[in-house]
Amino acid sequence: MLRAHDLDAFVASAPANVTYLTGFSGDSSSLVLTEKRAIVVSDGRFTTQLAQECPDLETDIRRPAEESPHALARVVEMLGVRRVGFEALARTVADHEAIQGASKTVEWAPTHGWVEALREIKDDLEIAAVRQAVQYAEDAFAMLKATLDLDDTEKKTADDLESHLRKAGATGSSFPPIVAVGRRSALPHARPTAETRIGDDDFVLVDWGATGRPYKSDLTRVLVTGKVTTTFEKIYRIVLAAQEQAIRAIRPGACAGDVDGAARRVVEEAGYGAFFDHGLGHGVGLEIHEGPRLRRGATGVLAAGMIVTVEPGIYLADWGGIRIEDDVLVTEGGCEVLSRLPRTLESTVLAAPVSLGC
Repeated sequence: MLRAHDLDAFVASAPANVTYLTGFSGDSSSLVLTEKRAIVVSDGRFTTQLAQECPDLETDIRRPAEESPHALARVVEMLGVRRVGFEALARTVADHEAIQGASKTVEWAPTHGWVEALREIKDDLEIAAVRQAVQYAEDAFAMLKATLDLDDTEKKTADDLESHLRKAGATGSSFPPIVAVGRRSALPHARPTAETRIGDDDFVLVDWGATGRPYKSDLTRVLVTGKVTTTFEKIYRIVLAAQEQAIRAIRPGACAGDVDGAARRVVEEAGYGAFFDHGLGHGVGLEIHEGPRLRRGATGVLAAGMIVTVEPGIYLADWGGIRIEDDVLVTEGGCEVLSRLPRTLESTVLAAPVSLGC
């Protein structure tokens, strides 16, 4: 690839990309690649960790007084390379200016998505890691359902869920959990509040995921804490049908935009197209949002080994929102839904939520 782009070296600086290429799980480090050498440029905090996680990898540990951009420039100058590719999205303007100023003989060429494209297709070990992250998330959700108190606030419930994730074996949440009651669930990325209680309406939306070692998962379910209203049943069945239609469309060779369209048509034909205003899904792996993207107009083609979320939703500002999300693996013969939590309307109803005490 270096020769094809007239490059003598390539620098990966995005933490997830460095992890993917080396196995090193720390941060604040860069990987310099030439045709013959691979060097991690890091600092003294990670000397032992680098030796443990990637003992055969060459490292350059910067001095305490040396800034990261200058250390990277020094290593590149030492290699005597002429033209070096760098990850444009992983470098700030200030860092880029500092590196350029410290490496007068080097031409820096921006690159976009090289490592991310490799990360889209997972190998067996990566797939197993995502499966484990899904299991952590499901186990934590079971704990939440068993202890959900209608008198608790959204924030306390979200805090409890993060605790359950760690008890289940995860290193933590893959993103701040969304717990949104009733009308607040019409906000796709609602932040849990300390004022709204779980029992303030008939249902609550929960969007959460687990970080494993170090791969992630991403799921959404809606729980009925009061009664199943006619509106809830109608919207839920539409969203579920849209998700099922999209999952049936997932297979190697399928266009990402067509998979989005399969779900979107169900919602549009039901008269709610204007209320499904985000993409159908995204890749999940080392990061919670990565390629491929399932959205209107996407031209990417699915391949075996990709793992994507499928999360259609309908959001009505004066009522609330319904979203159902699962992690789906593209297989050689079609796809596999990695999450096992039930999605039926009946499964949304809490069997015996804790009653309000007042």
